[in-house]
Amino acid sequence: MTLIIRPEHPADHAAIRAVTQRAFAPMAYAGGNEQHLIDRFREAGALALSLVAERDGVVRGQATFTKAFAADGSAGWYALGPIAVEPDLQKQQIGSQLIEAGIADLRARDAAGCVLVGDPAYYRRFGFKPFPDLCPDGEPAEYFRILPLRVKAPQAVVSFHPLFQGAA
Repeated sequence: MTLIIRPEHPADHAAIRAVTQRAFAPMAYAGGNEQHLIDRFREAGALALSLVAERDGVVRGQATFTKAFAADGSAGWYALGPIAVEPDLQKQQIGSQLIEAGIADLRARDAAGCVLVGDPAYYRRFGFKPFPDLCPDGEPAEYFRILPLRVKAPQAVVSFHPLFQGAA
């Protein structure tokens, strides 16, 4: 039962939708359309990286990375999310492996950094830090996090792709 982390293939799209829908269904903060958001990113050419976790030939999890936009125009920014793992397989490090593989890919791209909105305690383990003064308007500053990669610290607000607006 080896877990394989790999880039998505077109044949994975339906499985990604299904896993994402099941993973977010019990979440009180979920908007119920996270699975459609990934499709919209793909259709708009905004999906920078989509990794799947596969076990026994079945997609068990997925992580989405999109381009993000720095207010100062600096390049190389990405956003993480949504990320989903089958509910009965959560807390088995599958999400962590997807995130770590994604961060390794971003480092290989010489990315400036990565932003997300998520649980501070969970994402701290990957190096995501609070930068409340650089939180984009409309995002919850207490959950907004940045992982500086090529840069030591961000110098400007880094915003999510416009398709995130109204996503939840």
